[in-house]
Amino acid sequence: MLKIHQLFFRTYISIFFAILITLSLLIYFWTKNLYLDQIEKNLIQNIDTLSIVLKDKQDIHNITNIVEELHSKLNLRITIIAEDGEVIAESDKDISKIKNHANRVEIIQARNVGLGKDTRLSDTVKKDLIYVAKKTIIENKIYFIRMADYTDKINNQFTKLSLEIFSFITFFLIIVFIATYFISLRIKKETDTILYFLTQLSNKKQSFTLNSDYTYEFNKIAKLLNKVGEKLQKKEKQKAKQTAKLKLANRQKDEIISALSHEFKNPIAIISGYSETILNDEQMPQPMKEKFLNKIHTNANKMSQIIDKLRLTLKLEEGKQEILLLPCSIKTLVENCISDLNDKYKNREIKISGDDITLKVDETLISMAISNLIENALKYSEDDVTVEISQNSICIIDKGIGIEELELENINHKFYRVSNNGWNNSLGLGLFIVQAVLSLHNFSLEISSEFGKGSKFCIKY
Repeated sequence: MLKIHQLFFRTYISIFFAILITLSLLIYFWTKNLYLDQIEKNLIQNIDTLSIVLKDKQDIHNITNIVEELHSKLNLRITIIAEDGEVIAESDKDISKIKNHANRVEIIQARNVGLGKDTRLSDTVKKDLIYVAKKTIIENKIYFIRMADYTDKINNQFTKLSLEIFSFITFFLIIVFIATYFISLRIKKETDTILYFLTQLSNKKQSFTLNSDYTYEFNKIAKLLNKVGEKLQKKEKQKAKQTAKLKLANRQKDEIISALSHEFKNPIAIISGYSETILNDEQMPQPMKEKFLNKIHTNANKMSQIIDKLRLTLKLEEGKQEILLLPCSIKTLVENCISDLNDKYKNREIKISGDDITLKVDETLISMAISNLIENALKYSEDDVTVEISQNSICIIDKGIGIEELELENINHKFYRVSNNGWNNSLGLGLFIVQAVLSLHNFSLEISSEFGKGSKFCIKY
């Protein structure tokens, strides 16, 4: 398959030679006709001049000197013919040896219409000539003045003229060809650039912007291709983001499965171990049996809480969780949360500051949200945790490991667990549940943290 510039080049070469041959033939015949017409006009003018000279002569039969002299100057064959066809003067041959010319084509035409023409081989001089004869009246007698030019001389002159015209046309076409060739090279350059751009685009390696100011069409194509490239790049970026999200989702799925396995593994192992011990030891003392049964009950409740947390997450995500808003003392609610956590974190101190306020909230859900925030602070801080209550917020402040700035945007997402700094948010549902609960109350959560110095989680209402 040919490239565009090759096709253009071949097509132009074909057109070039077709035009050259056609023009040459047309100009040849056109100029030949013009040239012959001009020769005939010159012969007629010379005949008219000679006829004026002959009218002043007393003896028309004694004009041989005039004919020969005019022949030497004009290099034309000149013949004077009487009305009956007798030749009375001839420039190229002795008139005694010339036959009667009454039946010559040009003489017959001149006798009928006043002017006659013919081109033929002369029997007298044995050459091809162009004859022009004109009827002239001298001293009330009809004569025919005939002049003829040699076709070989005409052909030589015409060939020279044709070569000059042909050379001019050829030169002009060569100039046009050279100009067109350079145009084809520029078009090749533009098309190669576009093809390279499209190749890069198809390989998703667009590394430059396509520019073309050569023609309006190429400029328009470049702009359109740049737009296509930009759209494809945007789609690739979106695809990359979606791929990254899918990878993150898959990673989080693996992590949540791992977390669920871990969360369920310990209580299941405890339940299985203690229950097996009770079954195998029929002589076990009652106090020890009660202790083992309490352990089994506690771990069963722990598993139930994990399942409840997952169910709550689904309800909150689907907007199916209903809330019951009742006036509630926030300070009392916080104290209850702290009391529950003190049993789990016996060696830690949780401080409360600020005055009590009353808000309309769903006590169960808000307690869950506040407990989540305080427990996170206890997990990742060895110092005391402070809960500040004000007229527009509840803030949980710790002096723990803090959260990196890049992680702050994602920690509210479901199943997201910060791994770089050890932020192990259980199943990764705690902050997601907190955000969902607060949204149901038209509250908001603001997080500020400095890595290595601590965090501050504020519920704004």
